[in-house]
Order: sequence, then C-alpha cells, then structure tokens
Amino acid sequence: MARDIDRKLRLTAALLGVVARKDLAAAFRRVNATTPFEIGRADKWLQGRSQPRELQVYEDWSKVLELDRPGQWVADCDTDAFLDAICLRHGRDRETLLDAIEASGGRDPGVPGSALELAGTFACYSHAWSPYFRGRLIRGELAIDSEASPNRLPVTYTEVLPTGPMKLKGALSVGKRGLHIQVSDAKGELQVITFCLFQASPPASILAGLMFGTTVIGHDAEPSVTRIAMVRVPAGATRLHSADAYLPAQGSVAEDLAGLGLRIDDSTAADRLLAEFLSGGSSGFDQIPMSAYRALTETFDRNWLAAAR
Repeated sequence: MARDIDRKLRLTAALLGVVARKDLAAAFRRVNATTPFEIGRADKWLQGRSQPRELQVYEDWSKVLELDRPGQWVADCDTDAFLDAICLRHGRDRETLLDAIEASGGRDPGVPGSALELAGTFACYSHAWSPYFRGRLIRGELAIDSEASPNRLPVTYTEVLPTGPMKLKGALSVGKRGLHIQVSDAKGELQVITFCLFQASPPASILAGLMFGTTVIGHDAEPSVTRIAMVRVPAGATRLHSADAYLPAQGSVAEDLAGLGLRIDDSTAADRLLAEFLSGGSSGFDQIPMSAYRALTETFDRNWLAAAR
C-alpha cells in the first residue's frame, strides 16, 4: 500500500517549482514519454482520494526526482523519509519545502480550485450590454495570477472596446459552493463587475456562470446581467490584447477560439453548446442548471486534456 501520495506529490511540485498540474505531468513525460501519470487522475492523487496503481508511475517519479531509489521505495516511504531524500539529493532546505506545501495545500481538500488548477488566461464570452451592440457577443480576457493565497487569487479582466481598452483588477475567491470574482477600475468609481461562477474542477478548461455590472458604452449606466463562459486558452494568446471585443454578428466562437490557438476538435458541437449555455434564462430570472455547465466541461475538458498529452 503506497503512503502519503498527496503530500509527496505536493513536495515534488514545490521542489520543481511548478504551479500547474500540466507542468507536473510534463516533468513525468520528460523522463518517460509514455508515462501513466495523467493530469485527470493526478487530481485525485493530490487530494488523497486515490493513489497510482501502476508501479511505472513510481519508477518515473524516482527519475523525475533524480533519486537513486527504486520506484517501490517512492511508493512505500513516509513523508519524512521522502523529504529527507529529496532535500539531500538537491541541497534544499527541509522547512522551506514544508512551508511551500502547507501554503498550497492547507485549504480544505474537498474544495477544488486552488492556484494549482485555476491560474492562467481565459477568453470570456458573454452578451453585450451596450444598446449599440444589442444581440452581439463580446469577448473579454480574464488573467488569473497564481502568486497569492490558494483561496484568493489576483485577477485582471480586460475588454478591447471601441472607446479604448477597459482593464479592471480585483480578486477571485474560492469557496466550497462556487467561485466569486469582483473587479473594478483603479478607484472603483467608473466600473465594478462581479462574476458568480460554478465551482471548477481540474483541468479547469472552462469557467462559467453569471456576470453583473452596468453598461459602459451607452447613454445610461444600466444594471445588467449576462451568462458568461470563460474558456482557457494557451499562454501567449496575444490577439486577445488587440482584437475588437465585439464578435461579428452570427460569428463563430469556436473559430474565434481557434484563432487564439486553442485546439477545437468539433467546432460545430462547441458552437452549439456555447450558444445553448449563453442563450438560456431569457425570462428575466436566470438560474443556470448544472447540466448546462456539465455539457460544456465534457467537451472542453477533453479538448484540453488531449492537447496536454
């Protein structure tokens, strides 16, 4: 029976200086291109809900750490012995590594959505609030920073509007029943936007929920709400910083995402699911059923995991 897998994996991530599960998986693939270590299963391993059954995972783990130990030792040793071995091999301070995993793993393990899962860049699609662009979709950018407490992360939300870029800063808070974001301009006087999102689960390929605020382009600052879908895009999607926020009428979101470098296996299905999600709640009372969100995660999780291999 393997021991302390969750803590030993967190110590490994701290030693390697990685914050994302895909980066941890990449370290395993560097030593074995066919490693059984997978991002999806690693979530349960990191939460202590299961452990690797294949000995090859532990053999690869030993190579990642450059230990002169068999994989069975990596599986069987306790946290103290593991910590002593990696600190001796790499000349690292024991307490520093322990402090690092306490900072990232001190939250309730039943609450997903730490910096390890959420940090990154998301292309955000919602209904335009401005009366001049009624019926159009608007694209924004949400950048989530990992350098903060695991349950409260700095964020920046940006839209490239005809009147100039609107850049709002704030924080994402992780709770047991959902994610909450509030962003505003520097003084918090011109614009404040709040997002209420479904709880995320690895690989957090898409976040979705409701967006609240007031119109920016228009005669009146009207209180407004829209559904919003935030799709994780590859790092370095520079087009987000310059492309007009308003999508063409009847434009394809899937094509827009592909233009940002995201792999889309079935554009027609992706567009249909996003349209169904974003168009719900037309009665004025909008409470999104979980089934609508799950349909999105099924498609985009598969895309993201396939691209990460």
